[in-house]
Amino acid sequence: MVKRLVWIVLLAVGLAGCDMDFGNIGGAGAFMEGKQVPSIKTKTLADVGGDMSKITSYRYPDPRMYQLSLDDALKMNKPMVMEFATPGHCTQCDKQLQLMKEMMNKYEHKVLFLHMDQYYNPEAYDAFQVRGEPWTFVIDATGKVKQVYPGRMLYQEIDPLLADLTAVDSGAVQ
Repeated sequence: MVKRLVWIVLLAVGLAGCDMDFGNIGGAGAFMEGKQVPSIKTKTLADVGGDMSKITSYRYPDPRMYQLSLDDALKMNKPMVMEFATPGHCTQCDKQLQLMKEMMNKYEHKVLFLHMDQYYNPEAYDAFQVRGEPWTFVIDATGKVKQVYPGRMLYQEIDPLLADLTAVDSGAVQ
């Protein structure tokens, strides 16, 4: 019995950094769909003197994800994808950021992409009450949460959402 309990605890601790939401079972904190995103200052590449290692633990970071603080991004009135992922301790986060880079290449001029790493932007994790990783928040041009995805997403999940969101925001669809 004790051996089984030890294995359960070890499994829970091992999974705590990836894809799990122990602090908020079943929800994404205060920022569920339809809620207004808080306008907070988050670190940018300029804030760390251009040193990528001071803003992300991702091995292959894309500087485009670190150009804007959340408060400045909200002022641009564009749809946004805000990715909470700390690949330094989460393999699913690494894969999620690879997908976000692919989406950024496709939607770069229509959607803003921000990556929040727990080690370097903990205030964003606190503001969004994010526990566990990865979490993806798709935000519309008015600054409201359109979709919340706990865990790793697939291309087939996010691409249609971004296509619809950008079509609506460009006036192509009513």
